[in-house]
Amino acid sequence: MPTLHPFDLTALAIFLVAWVAYEPLLKAAARGRLINTDMTVIRLYWMKNMARRENRFMDGQLFGHVLNSASFFASSNLILIAAAAGALFGGEQAFKSASSLIMIKTSSRLLFEGQIALVLVCLARGLLAFIWSIRQMNYCIGVVGAAPDTEDPDFEAAYGEAAARLLNPALSSFNAGVRGYYFALAAAAWLFGAAAFIAATLGAVALLAWRQRRSSAAAAVADLRRLLESRG
Repeated sequence: MPTLHPFDLTALAIFLVAWVAYEPLLKAAARGRLINTDMTVIRLYWMKNMARRENRFMDGQLFGHVLNSASFFASSNLILIAAAAGALFGGEQAFKSASSLIMIKTSSRLLFEGQIALVLVCLARGLLAFIWSIRQMNYCIGVVGAAPDTEDPDFEAAYGEAAARLLNPALSSFNAGVRGYYFALAAAAWLFGAAAFIAATLGAVALLAWRQRRSSAAAAVADLRRLLESRG
């Protein structure tokens, strides 16, 4: 019975560690200095302002935009999952077609199916994150619609904080779904060999971490957070 080469197993182990540990390790290392953590504060101010506004049409439009984006990514994921599943369950013919390509490094059908299965799992995990994001965003729309007109500042602040506790996980799920594309691409690199797989995994993690901490967007979001916090 064919087995996986130790180099392939090492590459797979590196990928799984990076995939599972990326977010908690990045948060621990950054100590809150991330786009995602800064955005949780910005969304809190958004929801507090939403609770104080009489006209919440703009808030509804923004929620609609996020819902459309999540729905688009979820639909794209389904197409990619169908393509990966077709290759995975294509049997011997799919394996022969792939192994005939010079750039594809797959020594056995077991390895080929493992490579495609890993891409499929990454895409499926992303799809579940998008679906959960869409559900939570629908809850948020109800929260905006139910926000009463009141002159009570304490009630408005409490309502905004509660709404933010619902909105932030919804958009965190959206971010997790998008991040799944990075790891799905890294998993697809396994088709080009274990070395390419390791390089793509480390490259994806490095790119994600740079965008979270060192990109111009990260600096701008951090400045906006400080401006909002300075106003109290």
